[in-house]
Amino acid sequence: MAFKYSIVFCLLTSASFSQSGLNRFLKPSDTLHRGRLKTVVISEASFTAVSLIGLNQLWYADYKRSKFHTINDLDEWLQMDKLGHVFASYHIGQLGANLLDWSGVEKKDQLLYGATLGFGFLTAVEMFDGYSKEWGFSWSDVLANAVGTGFYVAQEQLWDEQRIVLKFSFHQTKYASQSPDKLGENFLEQVLKDYNGQTYWFSANMHSFFKTSKLPKWLNIAVGYGADGMLSGVDSEGTTVLSSKNRVRQYYFSLDVDLKKIKTKSHLLKSVFEVFNVIKVPFPTVEISKNGCAFHLFYY
Repeated sequence: MAFKYSIVFCLLTSASFSQSGLNRFLKPSDTLHRGRLKTVVISEASFTAVSLIGLNQLWYADYKRSKFHTINDLDEWLQMDKLGHVFASYHIGQLGANLLDWSGVEKKDQLLYGATLGFGFLTAVEMFDGYSKEWGFSWSDVLANAVGTGFYVAQEQLWDEQRIVLKFSFHQTKYASQSPDKLGENFLEQVLKDYNGQTYWFSANMHSFFKTSKLPKWLNIAVGYGADGMLSGVDSEGTTVLSSKNRVRQYYFSLDVDLKKIKTKSHLLKSVFEVFNVIKVPFPTVEISKNGCAFHLFYY
């Protein structure tokens, strides 16, 4: 994503004076800053247009087109793909709201026009699916997009902060080599496509819920969901590789760190923490599934 946090690269070469100027640039405006707002609107519109055009040419052009149609894929991938939609919508919406906050836009407009960015973008991508013979427009995907947006907006309305952050972790699995076309041929593709290695986390900040607690302000309790034994979206019953009995839902319980709760006066560091706060920090983790319990010293 091309947004203001990419300027973190400057940290490697900036002198103290330029870092000070960078801090002033990254600091959210107290009042409406029309110059910043104009930059945000033009940048978002341009990035969205380029992304959709590029996606259409580089991805969907390789597949046959069809009349607009819908599909029901709710039972695929043990719903891991749905959590991916929730995660993406949540964080793109958070980015949209943060950019408007940086521009000095009022809170209600941040939520109305910024937090809905993820829902709008992902629904546009869903329209492409609707005209692709390979896939189809999925109402369950749209619902997942709405849940991700709603999860962000609801917390802002209720607590004026994100007490529960959606996070992500990934590890490579043995399944990708058995079905590289569906699960990815290289590491980057596998991060996006191999649902066996993905885990989605609901990471709750303890201090935010228990204000009088003496626990560290950055300490989170995380509950994760993952799945294993999948070579395709639906059961692979009858194959020699995997059967439906191998498909397992996994639930995880662990600790985590809310990087945004680490105190710093540097808006540059705050931006860095904002970027990396989407990743679950490896900690000792308990896994529960139909196969029993397992303990991981450091799970990612």
